[in-house]
Amino acid sequence: MTLTTPRFGALIIGDEILSGRRTDKHLPKLIEILAARGLALSYVHIVGDDPADISALLARAFASADVVFSLGGIGATPDDHTRQCAAAALGQALALHPQARALILERIRDMSVQQGQPFDEKHPDTLRRLQMGVFPEHASIIPNPYNRIPGFSCQGLGGGTVHFFPGFPVMAWPMIEAVLDEQYRSCFAVGAWIERSVIVYGAMEASLTPLMEQTEAAFPGAKVFSLPSVDHPRHGKHIDLGVKGPVADADAAYVFLLQGLRTAGCQLGPELVRR
Repeated sequence: MTLTTPRFGALIIGDEILSGRRTDKHLPKLIEILAARGLALSYVHIVGDDPADISALLARAFASADVVFSLGGIGATPDDHTRQCAAAALGQALALHPQARALILERIRDMSVQQGQPFDEKHPDTLRRLQMGVFPEHASIIPNPYNRIPGFSCQGLGGGTVHFFPGFPVMAWPMIEAVLDEQYRSCFAVGAWIERSVIVYGAMEASLTPLMEQTEAAFPGAKVFSLPSVDHPRHGKHIDLGVKGPVADADAAYVFLLQGLRTAGCQLGPELVRR
């Protein structure tokens, strides 16, 4: 990845995640979607349906230079606060987006035809559904191929951009992929980033720390990682020790790290590569 690649973050919203009523599926999928494009997730925040907490996290995102994917809370029921919190964080008024209005009315009209019911633009249910198109006044829409109820994007004065998606995976995931492919293709780095590691048996992290520090000092473009395990079903107690970074840096650092492990007489297992 280049120095111009933004950091990518995620904001997952919903009391149901924190209470355990729903299991989050977005985080592993988002990591997968980014990795397929040579990108990585820098951080994630999971927050309940508390307007103050949501507004504070969004304000931080807008003040950053990051690209943040916000998932959940953009409906029109009393527990959906994300649209209002985005407007508060930006200091903008809420307004019915004209493109969102047209898409939502088109969806309602089609549903009326399917159900054999008359279409009434002034019906209370129609007006409530139109609330899902009320966004901060300078927002742009994100098309939703599943049911045409759009998400939206906003940019803060600090340069941070937040893309807002519904909480339903069947809607959100194709929308995230479309945003990445249409707006961030120049950042894609497929094959430019690599992670290389080796399974180390019978060693303590403390004894390997000096070698890790030496590796990072000798190859500042690479980052060393150490993932110990005490009950792995195949390898038992071991350390997954390796480096990650741009291919040239990581490859050179890995050779240095591997040589250090062999010199120390460590018992080594399989080597792993992740691109």
